[in-house]
Amino acid sequence: MMLNLIDKIGDFNPQLLREIKGRLKIIPVAIALIVSLLSQLVLFLFQLKDFPGENYSIVGQYCRLSKSYLQQQDALYRQSSTLNTAISSLKTNKGFDKASLLDLQTEFKSTDAKLQALSRYFSEHFCPINQLDMQSWWRDHWEYIFLSLSIIFIFTLLVAGTYLLINNLATEERRGTLNFIRLSPQSEVNILTGKLLGVPILVYLVTLVAVPLHLYAGRSANIALSYIFSFYAILAASCIFFYSAALLFGLVCRWFNGFQPWLGSGSVLLFLIIPMLMGSSSGINFNNSITWFRLFSPLDITNYLFPNLYHISNGSPLKQLQFFYFPIGTNVNSIVGFHLLSYGLCTFGIWQGLKRCFRNPNTAVISKLQSYLLVAGLQVMMWGFTLQYFKNYCPPSLANQRSTNCLYDVNSQIGENLILLAFANSVLLLGLIAILSPQRQTVQDWARYKHQGVWKNSLKDLIFGEKSIAVVAMAINVAIAIIPLIVWIAVAPILNVHHNDSLLGLGNNVHRIHVVFALALFVTLMMIYATIAQLILMMKTSKRSLWAIGTVAAVMFLPPMILQFLTIYPSKNATLWLFSSFPWAGVKYASTTTIFMALLAEFSILALLNFQLTKQVKLAGESATKALLS
Repeated sequence: MMLNLIDKIGDFNPQLLREIKGRLKIIPVAIALIVSLLSQLVLFLFQLKDFPGENYSIVGQYCRLSKSYLQQQDALYRQSSTLNTAISSLKTNKGFDKASLLDLQTEFKSTDAKLQALSRYFSEHFCPINQLDMQSWWRDHWEYIFLSLSIIFIFTLLVAGTYLLINNLATEERRGTLNFIRLSPQSEVNILTGKLLGVPILVYLVTLVAVPLHLYAGRSANIALSYIFSFYAILAASCIFFYSAALLFGLVCRWFNGFQPWLGSGSVLLFLIIPMLMGSSSGINFNNSITWFRLFSPLDITNYLFPNLYHISNGSPLKQLQFFYFPIGTNVNSIVGFHLLSYGLCTFGIWQGLKRCFRNPNTAVISKLQSYLLVAGLQVMMWGFTLQYFKNYCPPSLANQRSTNCLYDVNSQIGENLILLAFANSVLLLGLIAILSPQRQTVQDWARYKHQGVWKNSLKDLIFGEKSIAVVAMAINVAIAIIPLIVWIAVAPILNVHHNDSLLGLGNNVHRIHVVFALALFVTLMMIYATIAQLILMMKTSKRSLWAIGTVAAVMFLPPMILQFLTIYPSKNATLWLFSSFPWAGVKYASTTTIFMALLAEFSILALLNFQLTKQVKLAGESATKALLS
């Protein structure tokens, strides 16, 4: 039977069979089983140290008598506090009655004596065995084990599995066996699925052995089966997402060498720990535009399903979560479904990149068309979480009436998230510049075919072509990113943003023209960065990618750093700040004419850079054609 199963696995996925044979050996399997069983035993025994016995406190949580004793103690504390206040108040009166003061002091001492006697009674007497609420203790005991195992599952599967996958790809690359796998007739999906299922198989084994105890502990703690299986579904989806991202990271970022698996798994660990530390605070909320990125951590939805995880009195903040005003956090089916949908969409996108990069690691992770879909999708997600009903903001029913106050509140919502939207879009667009901009040889081949007239529709090729320069594609991506802001500017009759947006340098009273100018300067700067990167990648020098990254970083960060070092602030010289990578800092203090002239100057710089790029591409095509003919 075992041989038949092995044959079936080999027929289904030869790569999976290869990974399983290399790992499912007697000693590793035995170690995995022992580690899992011992961990479960230690966890069970660790909780038993608090088992209530004969010496359990009479005011302990699980003593049925504790409630009456604690009520008596609280009454004495309140009485003592009242008497102390009365004595202090009486002493402040000049002609106070000494007899009344003496009576109050006597009563205060009597109350204090009762408190001391009660405290001694608590320390000298223990809860009777028949008054111990053992049923509640066992329920909490099993809940502790269930929650502990849930956290262990998340960290073990995601961190250890990510490390193993990245390390496996790095080892295969170092040994040269990955190229042989690429040449096999199996499909990319088949090979990578085999690795995803086979490489972390010992981690799966450790987890699966603990699942019966986890399930039994959950049911003993009166946790609904639907919630437990919802957790399993979230955990499985998060594993597929993080493992797929680990495979892509292993294929694309090969220059880290031996540090690569530590960097990948360490990033996952940090991504899990930070939301966990933030989640333990009751003040955290999800009313911002980058909420979607945090939802990829399974810890917050785990706290939603099992509220005692973080012991937050008000429950999980996810209960107030909305998406375009739709309350997805009020229902467990909607919030779990949204998580699964998010994991599914992103995993699908990652696998598109995996299929592109597996056979040819030097190709771009995503195509130009996919980049448009990526930018559009992220705008939907970020704006969906920007528009949430909280505090005193208007619900959609009032927004439809177009009342002034309601629109003002919507403007405030958007305004408070402007800096997050700007930051997220800047990181996204700069990343796309690095991904989509082709190298010199690729552009030279494209220019040669263009010069020979092979490609007639050059505009279509600039928009969708794999080898063409990325300037037009970046212009489209920038346009997609700013469309929601343009709609906001066009629809809202007033644009007054609250104080939080002073971070943007726009001040407390932001008018339509300020936002328009800030948006135009942002677009121009992004296009200048994209053109500079492409120009440097067209150079004949070695390590052009590093030069491109360094130059763009210098153009971005050096001007504002120099201005700050020279203590030239936007309020003193707004014109210089208009030419920095933070032009909106000077928009508040500059006149309309000054902003327009700065924008015209940046447009001129962009035009000159593109003229030079067009010239270089044409020369590259002509030289390549001559070299081919000769």
